[in-house]
Amino acid sequence: MASAASMTAQDLNSAYFTDDFKYRHDMNAAYGNEQGYAAIPILGNFGMKVQGNIGVGDVLWKNPDFGVKTGAKKTTTFMHPGISAQDALSKFNTDGNKLLFDMDINIVSVGFRALGGYNTVEIRERVSGGVMLPYELFEMAKDIRNKDYVISDLGVKAQSYTELALGHSRQILDNLRVGAKVKLLLGTGRGELTVDDMKASFQNDAWVLQGKAKAEVNMKGFTYKEEDKEYKSRPGSYRQVNDVDLDGAGISGFGLGVDLGAIYEFKDDIGGAEWLEGLKVSLGLNDLGFISWNNGMVAENNGQAFTFNGFNNIDLKKGDDRNNFGDEADRIADNLTDFIAIRDKGDQGGKTTALAATARLGLEYPLPVYDKVSFGLLGTHRFNGDYSWTEGRLSANYKPLSWLDGGINVAVTNFCTTMGWVINFHPVGMNVFFGADHLMGKTGASSVPLGSNVSFNFGMNVAWGKSKASKRKSSRKKG
Repeated sequence: MASAASMTAQDLNSAYFTDDFKYRHDMNAAYGNEQGYAAIPILGNFGMKVQGNIGVGDVLWKNPDFGVKTGAKKTTTFMHPGISAQDALSKFNTDGNKLLFDMDINIVSVGFRALGGYNTVEIRERVSGGVMLPYELFEMAKDIRNKDYVISDLGVKAQSYTELALGHSRQILDNLRVGAKVKLLLGTGRGELTVDDMKASFQNDAWVLQGKAKAEVNMKGFTYKEEDKEYKSRPGSYRQVNDVDLDGAGISGFGLGVDLGAIYEFKDDIGGAEWLEGLKVSLGLNDLGFISWNNGMVAENNGQAFTFNGFNNIDLKKGDDRNNFGDEADRIADNLTDFIAIRDKGDQGGKTTALAATARLGLEYPLPVYDKVSFGLLGTHRFNGDYSWTEGRLSANYKPLSWLDGGINVAVTNFCTTMGWVINFHPVGMNVFFGADHLMGKTGASSVPLGSNVSFNFGMNVAWGKSKASKRKSSRKKG
């Protein structure tokens, strides 16, 4: 997923403090622009972004046999016996391993001044998802021993919906600006696979596996396909899901969402705290809302425990009355099937899920001796259960010309420490920007990033109205 994901229209936190960055209203609804704009479809805000604490470089290693043994490949997995368990497992996180992605496709995005403020109209297709892999999963695979393994928090989730949004922001006081967006959400589809209470324990000279797996899909026209299979070692048959079918497509759910934002600027009437003059404090709350889904198609295993006590009483000689290796293997395979076989449970009805909300708190302070430079501190938190994340970003922002601005920043997240940057051109008639929240880092074959924190943003928009000169001039008393 980290190597193949191609994402579009990502929020660019590096541009949160960039004047007249056209999509700041997607991070804080109170932001407006000096210029009006209309996005070029798809290219208005195009890019890619994946983040997490597990990447290709954690799973794929240099093959210790390369150049030593004939025919050995250059790369191998962490499971190679020549890679020690200590080295291999040091790449995985004991608190869980996450890989997250968000994808937005701008179909329509327009911003303009009217009704006493700044207004936005947007139609976007949004996709989000993630994978959670517990540390014990890798530990058991690489370094299995006679101990208990609790493989909890194992899951995959994704959802897709179309968003129709109307936004408005305005100055309500001399030093306070507020904004809001109202969103109508049309659900395309949602899927989630969870594994609960999965345990592998060594009991009385036998391995015992137990746990409950459940797949739930909310999508119009979606069904599971099952097949009947005969047991190999005993009479009878069983059913299991072996495929899925999608008969048509359409709206699978409806929802509502709202974004809220506020920006407060300390001005020259502070009284006794002149050093605060010019400081901006901003707060944005995005994606507060829900989607009510229909057609909850569920498939799950029966939770029956599987016990493996080895291959016992094997007679290698052939004979109908002997317990040969093939018969014993069939018996074990049938027992394992009873444990892992996923069965269709049909339509379990609708389900309402909350959106993954995001909160941003920003502080921006202009350099007193040179008003074209400011410094910003942005804290971001995504509220999404096991898939939540937090980021702090410190930036230096520069506006040398009325139509050119940008900046560089350093960020600390749940997943890594990284750097970001942005350049924003916005003369009359056009807007072009480039930026990234994460630097590429090391890459492997075919330029595949070895880490999972990668992003790049690019945008082209039609713009109208002149960009005004910087408004950061201070009225502080000199001397």
